[in-house]
This record gives sequence, C-alpha cells and structure tokens, in this order.
Amino acid sequence: MFSIFNENITIKDKIIPQTILGYAPLIAEAHFGHRSRLYELDLSRNPENISKVIIEAYNNGARAINLVNDENLLKGFDIAIEKGCDMKVIATIGKSDVDYRMPNYEVAKEVDWEEDIELFQKYDTSAMLVDEFIVDGYDWDLTSEILSKINETGAVSGIITAFPFRTTKELKDNLDTSLFDLYMVPINKVAYMMDCPDLLEEHRIKLKETLESLDKIIIASRIFATGILQPKEAFEFINSLNYVSGITFGVASEKEASDDFSILNEL
Repeated sequence: MFSIFNENITIKDKIIPQTILGYAPLIAEAHFGHRSRLYELDLSRNPENISKVIIEAYNNGARAINLVNDENLLKGFDIAIEKGCDMKVIATIGKSDVDYRMPNYEVAKEVDWEEDIELFQKYDTSAMLVDEFIVDGYDWDLTSEILSKINETGAVSGIITAFPFRTTKELKDNLDTSLFDLYMVPINKVAYMMDCPDLLEEHRIKLKETLESLDKIIIASRIFATGILQPKEAFEFINSLNYVSGITFGVASEKEASDDFSILNEL
C-alpha cells in the first residue's frame, strides 16, 4: 500500500480509504480545457476504457472511487467489479451539467438527487456527498434535506464545495453542521480553482484556521490543479497539511494510474 494516505477512516462502521480515485477525467469534465475533448473520445464514450483505468488504479492500491450518476462511468465501474475490483464507493449526490465557468445554481437544484441516493445504495457505498453546485448555491434547506436523506441510508454524509473560504464561513452560520462528517474542498499548491489568489503563508494559515474551525474530516480535491502540478509535488504539498485526512484525484490512462499511485508508494 501507499506510504502516505494509506489508512482507512472509520465512521458509523463505514470504511473510507484515505486515497480515493476521482472521476473527473473519466467523464471528461470541462475544466480540463482542450484535454476534455481527448478524454471524451478516449474515455467518457467508452466504458471499457474507463474500466481499464479503474482496474489499473485498483491493481496499484486504490481501494475507493468517487462516482457520480453518469451512465458510461457506472458501466465502466461495473465492468471493473466483474473483473475483481473491490472498491468502496464515495458517491457524489446531485451532480449536474452546470458549467464550471458560468455556474447556474438554480439549474443545479433541479437535479434528481433522490434517484442518485437510491442508485448508490446498490453499491458498496461508504459515503455520499452533496455536489458542490448544490452546496455553493446556498439553499441551505435543500442541502439539509439531502443530507438528512443520506443519513437515513446509513452512509456517511458529506458536502463538497468549490469555495473553501466563502462557503465554510456561510455554512457555519446557516447549516446544521451535525448533519455531515466529510467536507471535500479543492486544495493545491497554486490555489487553482480555489477562492483565494494564492496559497502562500498568509492564505495557507488562514485556510488551515478556516477548515479546522469546522471540525470535520477534510478531503482534498483538485490536488494536481488539473495537471499544472506534477503528482510528486502535489502529494508532498498535501501531505504537509496536517488537517487534511484524505485525498481524491483523477487519472486519465492506465499509465497515469500506474505512475501516480506508484508515487504514493515511494514518498
């Protein structure tokens, strides 16, 4: 197994591995720029290719995967299961097609999140987290309703944000924080896709204080800054943040899966 982020988090008798395979390249998320088109052609249209990436990640130590309700992604995961992958599912609930660049939070609210909760109960799902475009829309009644439904399933509940500073401040005053345990936030060395200009010492200290004040289990996402950072540099940076309990990152090929997860073994 890995030399860092190699343990399990246990909540409500549910096991959550500290390292979670992400889904973004597998469904060709738009924030990858021109590479999104390549990922669409190579991966998101081809469940068999998705399964090969998942299997390679599993063979190199990945024991959890973040999934959304995407037909081809789930087909790929089902193929991987049939071929022996035994992975815990960390499900994102309420994922929509909202544009990252110009998000319409009202559209995000219309997604059938109840269908997602029902769907992911069919898998070995340890946790379900409310999607960022619902959370960052600041409809706290809706977020509370979704979290309550997740808790009824027995899964560990959580929320995702794209704004670790702004949303953390908002939710402390507006959301019953006892409803969730996990908090997934973007954290990377260059502050890419974060709501701060940089992560030099001043903002690094402020981020630590902000997240620690919430007293939740922090899972860092977008740690590679969509490819700006090399994996070794990204892993070393995140490992230096003692308030981060877990990480999630995507890989876009079998080679990337082998290389990136191998680096976790070498640090």
